Amino acid sequence: MSAEVQASDGELLSEFPPAGYAEWRALAEESLGGASFDKRLVTRLVEGIDLKPLYRAEDVGGLAFARSMPGFAPFVRGARASGHLEDGWEISQELTYPEPLEFNMAARHDVDRGLNGINMVLDRATRNGHDPDWAKPGDVGVWGMSVATLEDLHKALDGIDLEKVSLFVRSGSSALPFAALLVALARKRGKSLAKLRGCIEMDPIGVAAHEGALPHSFGQAYDEMRELLAWAAENAPGLETICVHGRAWFEGGGHAVHGLGFTLATGAEYLREMMRRGMTVDQVATHMRFALTVGSRFFVEIAKLRAARMLWARLVQVLGGSEEAQRLRIHVRTGQWNKTIFDPYVNMLRTTTEAFSGVVGGCDSMQVGPFDEVVRFSDEFSRRIARNTQLILHEECRLDRVIDPAGGSWFIESLTAELAQRGWALFQEVERRGGMAAAMRAGFPQAEIAAAAETMAKKVAQRSKIIVGTNQYAHGPEEPLPGSNFDGAAFRKRRSAQIEAYRTSADNRRNTEVMAGLSRIVEAGPGEVLEACVSAVRAGATLGEVTRTLRIQDHPDEPMPRVTICRVAEGYERLRLAVIGHGRQAGGRPRVFLATMGPVRQHKARADFSRGFFEVGGFHVVGGAGYADADAAAAAAAESGAGIVVICSTDETYPDLVPGLVAAVRARIPGAVMVLAGYPADQIEAHKAAGVDDFIHVRADALETLTRLAKRVGVAA
Repeated sequence: MSAEVQASDGELLSEFPPAGYAEWRALAEESLGGASFDKRLVTRLVEGIDLKPLYRAEDVGGLAFARSMPGFAPFVRGARASGHLEDGWEISQELTYPEPLEFNMAARHDVDRGLNGINMVLDRATRNGHDPDWAKPGDVGVWGMSVATLEDLHKALDGIDLEKVSLFVRSGSSALPFAALLVALARKRGKSLAKLRGCIEMDPIGVAAHEGALPHSFGQAYDEMRELLAWAAENAPGLETICVHGRAWFEGGGHAVHGLGFTLATGAEYLREMMRRGMTVDQVATHMRFALTVGSRFFVEIAKLRAARMLWARLVQVLGGSEEAQRLRIHVRTGQWNKTIFDPYVNMLRTTTEAFSGVVGGCDSMQVGPFDEVVRFSDEFSRRIARNTQLILHEECRLDRVIDPAGGSWFIESLTAELAQRGWALFQEVERRGGMAAAMRAGFPQAEIAAAAETMAKKVAQRSKIIVGTNQYAHGPEEPLPGSNFDGAAFRKRRSAQIEAYRTSADNRRNTEVMAGLSRIVEAGPGEVLEACVSAVRAGATLGEVTRTLRIQDHPDEPMPRVTICRVAEGYERLRLAVIGHGRQAGGRPRVFLATMGPVRQHKARADFSRGFFEVGGFHVVGGAGYADADAAAAAAAESGAGIVVICSTDETYPDLVPGLVAAVRARIPGAVMVLAGYPADQIEAHKAAGVDDFIHVRADALETLTRLAKRVGVAA
């Protein structure tokens, strides 16, 4: 660089002296014109964390993990030093089809088009170890596949190379009976068990959290967990057998700290139970995976995944685990809590940001939910869009080429530390209560989630929390997507007949072999149970027969309080569906007439607000031309056929407008429901006396108000 350029740069820099935080804050407060800095520029998260408007190096100066490297303890920056450079994350997809053949068609189609991981969701009957003819009505084929025999599993995985495609199986509280089917199938096909990859999930606490009970005791679940874990450690080292799901805590309405604290406590419980049964920390931890659900809060979700790895490393280290055992493997799933049945294509945008945060946060595998998954069995189109979301992040955005892209951000590092600190504190609280199972029996986690869900539900009802297309920016004339034409009763009857025929068609020799195989399960000692189950399956035993034999001496524990899985939009959706249903019977949806009084500048703001307010409830909003007097507005209201009339003007004009307008409307429409747009506090009683029935405004509980008004015009709850 020449001396002239250096001199020029020095003169330029001298005109812009460095500014410190104090100077910046002073200017920021000055620009607020007397408003509170903390109220206007500091954001309070539901986790109780305050987000600053500006982060500096000083905010991460004391964080040791911020100076760590990817692939090294505490693994906050990723479980592998190379990030996704070598293999990328596993691109998987849940397939919830009830029929094995239907599942197989979808799986083969999707594997040929980019999937390298299949999420096999089993129906409740299969997860509970019940054959279709023994299961309760409603448990067979509902949001999952029915599997009872080795032939069923062969049909489901026909053409799928088990050595090349990772298999994630939502097998519920115990995976041992299903694992016997899988091992038998792999051996029948001549596949190497050592090459099996994925996770045959066992998560009894996770199941109990959202179902309130298990089909067996916790002790039996842990005995079966130990058997499968010990077998996998020796025979299938690439196969994980324990999965800690965060689904109940997220889908029940909890926040990031709940997810961290409760999943960590669950993982600790599993580690201890396996150690009591003779396993080492390293054996257990290396066969575990966390399945964490992510939502739309982009930066919070990134920090949550990073904090989860750090907390797990800390826990395993405390229990004496090696550095390798401290590496947490995370499966990310986009959430359903914020997904909607109205304006469903918006769900594509939601899952895109969620998938982005999952990759940036360092997931090892991921499932992106199809946009219509909360409505019906997803078709090829919706599965393709979901799959391509990940493929675009991988192939076009090339996120596989960046290692911990969030690392070094003062904001992200600080948020990671805050979430980790609060997550660890919640974990310690659970430990003080005796561990996760004891805390759940007492209802502590469930109460925490219920309180968080109630708080969020109020915000959504009052529209301080926006759900696009549902409680704000609704597409008025929209009809919901058609659901799936699935007849559960008919499906159960058909599957029951298939299994009954399977049993009765067996010859005496096979029946004898089945009975001998089941007897070996009863007689098997520790370390022999899975192989005995595999022998019984290969002889022809069904999953239900194996499960009954395994648990012949077992009795389920007492039920416990459960977390209610929900979606935040459900209240508005129920109302809107009721309004739409009423409209189909009545020949049209309930109409709302906007009595917009005076010139545009006088009524437009409240007319726009009123239109949006009623459209989220499914009402048909008409009017809004601007009326010079009460008679003109009343005549237009009567002609519109509306049962609800909304007066739209200003607080200053209402005292003169309202009495005459209400009288004019009621003279033409005696049963009209009169609503005022706004809430002028000093005028409320006068307006009520004049005949105004209700008020809509920004502070109103929109869901409650709309429900009340819908009932006034004949919509059944």
